[in-house]
Amino acid sequence: MKNILILADGSIAKHFLEWLDKKRVADNRYFVAYYHEDVIPEKLGKNITLMEADPTSYSKLDKIMEEHKYSLVFVVMQDIEDAKYTLANLRLIDDKARIVLVNQWDGEPIGEEVENVTVLHSFDLMAAHLYDHLPNVPVVAQNVGLGQGEIMEVHVPFGSTYAFRHVGSILQRKWKIAAIYRADKLILPNNATMIRPNDTLLILGKPIVLNGVYKTINKRIGLFPEPFGRDLLLILDLRFDHDNALLYLKESIYLLEKLEEKKLYVRILYPNDFKMMEELKSYESEKIIISACYEDQDLRTLIEYEIQQYDIGLILNSIERFQSENLQETLYALKKVVYLFGDDLLYNVKEGVVLMQKENEKMESISSTAFDISESLELKLSLCDFDPEGDFESKKMIIEHYETLTHIFGMDIQIEQKVANPVRELGKMTDILQIVPFEKEFNRFKVLKLLSTRVQDFLLTTQKHPKLLVPYALSEG
Repeated sequence: MKNILILADGSIAKHFLEWLDKKRVADNRYFVAYYHEDVIPEKLGKNITLMEADPTSYSKLDKIMEEHKYSLVFVVMQDIEDAKYTLANLRLIDDKARIVLVNQWDGEPIGEEVENVTVLHSFDLMAAHLYDHLPNVPVVAQNVGLGQGEIMEVHVPFGSTYAFRHVGSILQRKWKIAAIYRADKLILPNNATMIRPNDTLLILGKPIVLNGVYKTINKRIGLFPEPFGRDLLLILDLRFDHDNALLYLKESIYLLEKLEEKKLYVRILYPNDFKMMEELKSYESEKIIISACYEDQDLRTLIEYEIQQYDIGLILNSIERFQSENLQETLYALKKVVYLFGDDLLYNVKEGVVLMQKENEKMESISSTAFDISESLELKLSLCDFDPEGDFESKKMIIEHYETLTHIFGMDIQIEQKVANPVRELGKMTDILQIVPFEKEFNRFKVLKLLSTRVQDFLLTTQKHPKLLVPYALSEG
């Protein structure tokens, strides 16, 4: 049981006492010294003891301080001179006492330089609360932790880049989604928890990082590749990509021009053709930054540096480059969107295609990215359920989810269901961008692949269609 002394006078003190009665902290006992009766509320809890005494009197205050050992002393007084005398008396009686002083006199310094005194400025607190109610202003915890903005509350608006994404599909480096408030309920999220419009996120991290996250959450859809990152990185490995390097660069520039206010970073590995290098460098501009790596550097270290340095959200590369030197594993761990070039050129692509799988969480997790990239490239979006066994009922929830998003994005979607082998049906398609979940391993069971009807088992064996690999999240465990 802790003893708290409150030296009270004025309306703020009265509201404080009323608040104490409402909250009823059972482990605290409150002793209230007052000298005007109008400060005392009509109702008071049993743990509040009243003492009619003038705290500006040294002898009376000394007697009060002798009666109990107080953990904390509050000075909440209406008159500035009374507050000054009271503070001086407290310091004479016990210079180690912990004091909270309410300064309600704008521009009048009091207690600022006194050790063990915490000064609360009432005008600043009121202004801060008013400021928090402005639109586009993050709400930060001021009385929790360091109180420097390392705990922030962010509302997820309709059309946010974070809406309809799973928590685990978002790279949270130097910050964390700690809780989600939805419909007056607290949710402690796991990787598979989906963020929905109108959710309120409680996020933790460095204040400067959280400010950036706040801006990203409030950005509207149509800013692909966010929230996975802002800009684009093209990896050209001239051991694999020499013959197509110029074509890959042009496709990347085409994509860059379709997106809003992005930059394209081009990293050339093993630059063994100086004529080719000169031709590639000729495309450099303010938004296209081209550099070459002449050293035999560890690829994982290089890619991680590029991604962190430039806030990369989308990595473009060939299938050969993607499969070499564990690049696939690196990008999977970093939760970045990957574009794999195909024989069909991006300029000619007219349709984004999502082939349905039975895992609902995967399909939901990639859904908003599928809509976002289709909107950015002005593609028709198709959700195709090609099932050899005709098991369409098990995917009913997936279809409902995508139909819901059509209203959010204001886009149409074509839904096709057919009893067919999905691998064969995909092979018949032309001018499409295949949008798929980013698996940790593709083509895992090579011996059984000939018997498989799983599209992901053949994803990297054919280069006909360009592919967009989207990070996803599944339930933990």
